[in-house]
Order: sequence, then structure tokens, then C-alpha cells
Amino acid sequence: MKTKRWHIAIIGAGNVGTVLGKVLAENGEKIVWVCSRTKRSARAGGRFIGCARVSTDLAELPARTDLVMITTPHDAVEDVARGLARLTAFDFRGKSVCHASGMLTAAALDPLRERGATVFSFHPLQTFPRTFRPRDIVSVARGIYYGVDALPGGMRVARALARKLDGHVLPVPPEMRVFYHAACVVASNHLTAMLGILETMFHRLRPQGENFLKVFLPIVEATLRNVQADSPAGALSGPVVRGGVETIKGHVEALTRFAPALIPYYARLSLETMHLAVAKGALVPAQVEELTRLILPYTDGSLSPEDSR
Repeated sequence: MKTKRWHIAIIGAGNVGTVLGKVLAENGEKIVWVCSRTKRSARAGGRFIGCARVSTDLAELPARTDLVMITTPHDAVEDVARGLARLTAFDFRGKSVCHASGMLTAAALDPLRERGATVFSFHPLQTFPRTFRPRDIVSVARGIYYGVDALPGGMRVARALARKLDGHVLPVPPEMRVFYHAACVVASNHLTAMLGILETMFHRLRPQGENFLKVFLPIVEATLRNVQADSPAGALSGPVVRGGVETIKGHVEALTRFAPALIPYYARLSLETMHLAVAKGALVPAQVEELTRLILPYTDGSLSPEDSR
């Protein structure tokens, strides 16, 4: 049976709002309004989504709206919620409001819940770089997960919205919301930082050489496939899992010569690799002790022996 077509208003015409709005429009939902801080942003977002009605004024929220999606930066969400709650002429009963912040819980929308709206947080677990154009992100915005916290009524709406976006819901307890967001940062930002470190190391090796990603992408992709097929511990290979103390010692010596600033990073990640190797059952206690004794002094003094688990 065909589901009801929603009328959706989007507040915040950055990449998150415009990309999600575009996916919803392509999937048959009606974007009735795009509101943003500047007219230029609102018009650009509306043009990309295919919505003619745009504004910079919350008071122009169309009466015929089923869902309001607040896709502003997280530090503006509560101000927007309070501004919407002051629209005394708008009846929020039977309406739904969500925000896309990974840091904030649904409690940020309490002023609207008090006005009768069903509220929930709805954070897309995907990267939306500001330097990328929305049209270059749409293809990776389908099939993703959304971190949601809500009361049961809000969770039902969130699941329906995720389906309309070809996505899935990941329930997140409110008390773990910030921890969840930290995990997202590890998944994207820290991975990007790791690739930046790899680029630095490659340029030491080949100052005028090939693009680093062209060279390393096959091993990166194979590693991800191996993790997907098994687990991080199951996919682990390399010198740490073999207890290769002399190899690790050689790496540290090479880094000391060619990229000394990277030694604390290499040491800390080597300890984490050792923890995975222990989980894999690949190391005996004597090897763990020897590796810890070698690696720990290079972690820039930020760890104690107890931190090495």
C-alpha cells in the first residue's frame, strides 16, 4: 500500500538539509518550504531541492506542514526550536519536528514538544563536507543510518522518515548521545586524519611521487573488506599480531629519522593494535609485556602502564 506523501519543511539549507531534502523529493515527498539564515542560502537550497517557497523568516512556516526538519549547526538548534515555539498561530499538534545534530538529544526540542509536536533527534551517520557541492553528496546519502533518540511516538515517526530516505534507524540512549557522536568522529574525522598522516609519510618517501591514495587505496579497500567479512580482530595482520618487537623497533628508528612528530601517533596506535591482537588470541603474555615495554615510552608520556591494559 502506498504511504502518505509528507509535506516537509527544512530549516537550515547547508549540505545536510539540502541533500536530505533532495533525497526526500526524489523519493516522492513534497518539500514545501526551505528556510535559511540568508536569502542566498535559502534560494540555493530551494533550487537544488526543487522547492520554490523559500524564506529567512521562521514565521513563514507553511500551515500545511507534516514534518519540520531542523538541519542547522547544532549550536543553533535550540534557538530555532524556541523561535518556532513562539509561533502562536501555528498549531503543532499532530506535527513532527526533528533536528539533525549528533550532539544534542531530543530534549533540545522540548519547547515544541510542549506545544504538542512529536519530537526526535535524527542525525545522519554520514559525512557532509562543507567544501563539497550537495549534488556530489546525494549518492552517498542513501542506505545510511540515523542516530535517533525519542519517546515511542517519535521513534515511530523517525523510522518512517528513515524509510522515506532509504535509510535505517540506530536508537541512541540520550545519556550516550555525545559518546555516539564521538564514535562518528572516529569513523570519519579520525580516519581522514589517519589518511593525512599516511600522505605525509608517503611524501617523505616520494616527494615528487604519485598520488598517495592511488598507491595505498588497494590495501585500504582490502582491509575494509576483510573487516566486513570478519571483524577488526579477525582481519588483523602485520608485525604487532606476530609479536614482531624488532620490526616495531625498526619502525620507531625510521620515524625518528624521517618523521619524528609522528612517533606518539604510531606508538599509541600500535598499543591499540596490540589490544586487538590480544582479542584475536595471537599474543602470549610475554609478548604483550615485551611490546608494551618497547612502545609505551614513545606515547609522549600520556599513558601509564595501567593504560596499556
